[in-house]
Amino acid sequence: MAKHFCYKLSLVPRLFRSEDWTKKDIETVSIHFSYLKDLLARKILFLAGRTVHEPMTDRDFGIAILEVDTMEEAREIMENDPAIKCGIMTGELFEFSLPLFRN
Repeated sequence: MAKHFCYKLSLVPRLFRSEDWTKKDIETVSIHFSYLKDLLARKILFLAGRTVHEPMTDRDFGIAILEVDTMEEAREIMENDPAIKCGIMTGELFEFSLPLFRN
């Protein structure tokens, strides 16, 4: 039976202000979003979202909640997230309990 895992995404400090983003950074986020959309279509991603502030701070974050069988699967998905692979975000993985949610 599948379990839930959450990875927390944190933006690197050099990107807290939107005016500091390069074209490559913007492209990477677009690829990251496509990666998450693919996981959603494959019913691996349960939900994803982020805090919304401008400028961003070290308190802001995004989350991706996954539905997979093992921590190893979840870690592989997190580590292959383009935003993490390209170094514009860091990730931290947690096993996640999801006892209540709206259908």
